[in-house]
Amino acid sequence: MWETIKHLIANLRASRIPITGMVVFASIAEVFTWAQNSTPPPAPGAVVAPSSQTMPNAVAPIRLDESAVLSHLNQLINWYRHCTTGIQPVGLPSDAIYEDNAKSLSSQVVRLAFQSAKAEAALIAAQQKKSGAHQPSAETSQQQNLLQMEARTSSQIDQLQSQIETLNEQIPKTPSAARDSLISQRDALQGELELQKALLDAIQKMAAFVETNGEISGGLEGGINQLARSIPDVLGTSANPQKTAVTPTPAKPSIANSGGLISEAVTLYGYVSAAHEIEGILKETDAMRDAADRLRTPLRDAMRSTIQRSQQLASQPPATDPQQLQAEKQEFQQLTERFKQLSGAMLPLSQEIIVLNDSKTNFEEWRSAMSRESRQVLRSVLIRVIAIVVALTVILVLSQVWRRITFRYVSDPRRRRQFLVMRRVVIGFLITVVLVLGFVSEFSSLATFAGFITAGIAVGLQAVLLSVAAYFFIIGRYGIRVGDRISVAGVTGDVVDIGLVRLYLMELAGTGLDFYPTGRIVVFSNAVLFQTSTPLFKQIPGTEYTWHEVVVMIAPEGNHQEAQKKLVTAVNSVYSRYRDNIERQHAAIERHADIQVERPQPEARLQFADAGLELLVRYPVEIRKAPDIDEEMTRRVLELIETDPGLKAAVAGTPKIRSAVKG
Repeated sequence: MWETIKHLIANLRASRIPITGMVVFASIAEVFTWAQNSTPPPAPGAVVAPSSQTMPNAVAPIRLDESAVLSHLNQLINWYRHCTTGIQPVGLPSDAIYEDNAKSLSSQVVRLAFQSAKAEAALIAAQQKKSGAHQPSAETSQQQNLLQMEARTSSQIDQLQSQIETLNEQIPKTPSAARDSLISQRDALQGELELQKALLDAIQKMAAFVETNGEISGGLEGGINQLARSIPDVLGTSANPQKTAVTPTPAKPSIANSGGLISEAVTLYGYVSAAHEIEGILKETDAMRDAADRLRTPLRDAMRSTIQRSQQLASQPPATDPQQLQAEKQEFQQLTERFKQLSGAMLPLSQEIIVLNDSKTNFEEWRSAMSRESRQVLRSVLIRVIAIVVALTVILVLSQVWRRITFRYVSDPRRRRQFLVMRRVVIGFLITVVLVLGFVSEFSSLATFAGFITAGIAVGLQAVLLSVAAYFFIIGRYGIRVGDRISVAGVTGDVVDIGLVRLYLMELAGTGLDFYPTGRIVVFSNAVLFQTSTPLFKQIPGTEYTWHEVVVMIAPEGNHQEAQKKLVTAVNSVYSRYRDNIERQHAAIERHADIQVERPQPEARLQFADAGLELLVRYPVEIRKAPDIDEEMTRRVLELIETDPGLKAAVAGTPKIRSAVKG
């Protein structure tokens, strides 16, 4: 086998074929091996019978599919674009390395594919020319005509410029009598020169148009050139493009490092999407490799037949006939030229397959890196979700425990309601903190964002926030509780419910001292507590009494001292029936407010009024029983006046009972 290889390489070197060292030898080593195994050379001195394969032109023609070549280039361009723009970096530090490798390898594959395609186009054109089937296209003939016209026009322009320069030199030296004739000749030549320049410009534009647009239908080579223009970043506009430097895309900052649950979930989705994109590109890479291998198959078969034919010629005994020697030399030259064409097309395809394998390895490593990172992010997401669920479970259990303890050990409805409201506030705050810590970790950005959000909420929900703030004053030590009778904004009623932002009253109405429910519920915002124009009146916590007074007019000749003494005695007789309840509430005031307050009891006052001297006896009454107490007090005063002549003489007009405190 090695003797045959040496003999073939010697013949190739004699024909001056540029063999690129071991690269070409490695690419066609399998072809040599096949040729050696299929037709081993005879022993030295052996005589080989002539056969049909020893005749010139015995090598079969190469069968190449032009459409397959163009289809492969189209698919390869799509694959290149998917490799360079189809994968979005997800923020890994290694993304820049893998992306740079992908761009570099895919660009190299494209250049090798176009190099092989152009060599195949030249090989097909040579075969068609040799067989006489090649006919120049209309675009090629037109382009040749335009080139010839351009050359002729350029030659005429050069001649005209030379003549004009000669005349310009002669005019200053010519006598004035003959100078006008030379000037006229120069002007005529100048006009003709301008016409030729305009014609040359039109020819050049037409040639450029034919060169650019005529290649669409210019056969395989025209299609290859047209496809090359679609990827100028790799091949540029020149016929022999140089490798352009690939600038690595800086990796964007990974949102997975922020630690938030949402950001980690988005990052995980990005990893999965990128891995899916890489999986699709891997399938395309396998398809490109198979297509390149199919294109290489006829070239490899032709290379085998060429090498086999050269081995057969080399194994023949030396010829003595000059014609036979000339025929062998001519066939060796044809085989050499054929080998050059085949190696020029086959070697880039072999290199393309090798680079495609390297590209596949790069994408597989990239996918593996993303898979490792996605598993880590998934583990982090699961741990964070479990932590959030556990924390929320603990908070909800604490909420139920708080609720049970409140109902079990707090008997006062007002205090119980306060504890339950506090429970809702605390539990809500804890849930918010857990969710914020679980979903957000960039607290610097969160603080800025929260500042703007808080400012917007403070402006847009000013009344609501004021009502919430007022709620905590309402439920305070001297606040309002359900059942209290209050007066606010001219409305008197009993509190039926206290919400976080609203206050509900059962409206009371009536004339004088007798109040009764109207059947309507009045709703006030808690913010009414901070409004100076609508004051709120309520009893001190623990008290359910107010002050009423009996008013009588003293006659001018009446004894006011005797009237005061008898009237106070009558009021005390009625007050003694509920004195214990009033004093008990008074003691509750002292304990609640931690102050010393004079014990409530009936007292009399004399004062001047517009109608004369007025006697007032003020006495405390229970709010819930005020109508009944006032009715009994009225009966008792009227009975005293009717039965006591002295008091009847001292009193002028009808007595009145009124509230000592308005509202």
